[in-house]
Amino acid sequence: MSDQNVHRAGFSPSGITRGSLASSMMSQEAKASGGGVRSGGPTSTLQEMGARGSTHSSGFTTSGISPASQASQMMSKEASSHGGGTPRGGTTSTVQSISMGGKGGRR
Repeated sequence: MSDQNVHRAGFSPSGITRGSLASSMMSQEAKASGGGVRSGGPTSTLQEMGARGSTHSSGFTTSGISPASQASQMMSKEASSHGGGTPRGGTTSTVQSISMGGKGGRR
């Protein structure tokens, strides 16, 4: 189910779908960084997972992050670099939100 949610958001095997949440995220991220989308950020991470259909197998599931998974390692690293918490709009929280069918912290 989490891979389907990522695809529905516009992160597909053939690229980001025009007019989707994914395209909006990509546009906002590119504007914020001066014109590019950084590797390892929310948009690039979700597009990579959407293209491979690996969101669920990476540990981002519809019921939360799986223990001892790639997702839990990602969350731990991000929390450590932000003083103990994962920031809203960060890669981990955005990927998890969209995996659960949310909007990635965007309204």
